[in-house]
Amino acid sequence: MASICILTGNHLCHNPRVIKEAGALSDAGFKVEVLGGWLNTELAERDLELIESRKFTFTPVFKLVNRGQEESFAGYWMRAQRWFGIRMHRWLRWENPGQLGYGIQKLEAAARTRRADLYIAHSEPGLWVAKRLRRLGFRIAVDMEDWFSEDLLPEARRQRPLKLLRRLEQDLLRTSVHTSCTSQAMSVALAQEFGCRPPTVISNAFAWAERRNLDGTFKDRRDRKLPSIHWYSQTLGQGRGLEDLLGVLVHLNHRAEIHLRGKPANGFENWLKTHVPDTWRERIFIHDLVPNHELLSRIAEHDIGFAGEMKYCRSRELTVTNKILHYLLAGLGVVASDTAGQREIAAKADGAVLLYRSGDAASLAERLDELLGRPDRLAQAKASALRAAEQTFCWEKYVSKLLRSVEKALCAPNR
Repeated sequence: MASICILTGNHLCHNPRVIKEAGALSDAGFKVEVLGGWLNTELAERDLELIESRKFTFTPVFKLVNRGQEESFAGYWMRAQRWFGIRMHRWLRWENPGQLGYGIQKLEAAARTRRADLYIAHSEPGLWVAKRLRRLGFRIAVDMEDWFSEDLLPEARRQRPLKLLRRLEQDLLRTSVHTSCTSQAMSVALAQEFGCRPPTVISNAFAWAERRNLDGTFKDRRDRKLPSIHWYSQTLGQGRGLEDLLGVLVHLNHRAEIHLRGKPANGFENWLKTHVPDTWRERIFIHDLVPNHELLSRIAEHDIGFAGEMKYCRSRELTVTNKILHYLLAGLGVVASDTAGQREIAAKADGAVLLYRSGDAASLAERLDELLGRPDRLAQAKASALRAAEQTFCWEKYVSKLLRSVEKALCAPNR
């Protein structure tokens, strides 16, 4: 039985892509271990609940928190190391591994002891560890769920080790025995940029079988006579498309509820107040994050899913996020910005996804009013969403592609 080690250095519950990959590989008979980390007590408990029914193993190789405690002694030390790494870049412009994440040395040390047949990097710390392992002769793979060196807002990018990340990406994409990413657009762009083979496209799609767990309840909506628009992310804040959604409200001809789910960033409530017209405030609702197994049910309560990915960086332009695919699986009509990644989805979703020009309020208003003002068109979009999810954009359609690529990688000569 071949052993596979997945490198994340993060919570399992925050990475559904890793959960799906590890589950598919373990179901196929591989011995799979995910090496992560614990940064938050509540999320650590969710990780433990998630892993109970899985065939693969999840090991938090570092813990900023102990269960039931706010901080561990080791956590203070790792925070200090990360603080130092960030300051060295700020003061001396020295790009260093400490900028990539917490506990990176612990992640490397744990990975070395596993001596797995294949290591798959899934994060920025994972890239650094994978390169170190490759130098030792281990077989390495990389999943570009984001284009790490081309991600985030401009102000955030100034604090990032972009040259280091780019070197890691170039080296691993050229030498790994298996590479994958989230969209055809990203696969083509990575191949052109780094002179590597086009990574295998493994969608962020979710399993059609998850619909069996829909609870059929309504916990979010207040007035079910009004159509409901839903948006979610780990964090509620700027740079995630909410600017488009809130900016269009004064242009809409039809009423609706708007439901936003996520953890508010600092200052979000004040920012929200300045962007929402008075006539809409009583119809905008903020919801906490929910466990992974409940999220699909909460999405399915609504009518329209909003995926306003912004074009401020190449990663956002090219990738396909969980959001739009979750909406399809939940049976929602989708209004999405016209990024290259989301155009791919719209082209294959048979009318389920209505595209608007990113940053264009008139274009977005036209698309939303088309669904809000025409119940027949909304019903058609929702039916098309379910067909697209079942026939094209479900995890079951991608498992065989993943397994073929990994099996080929395990047989290929190590580079």
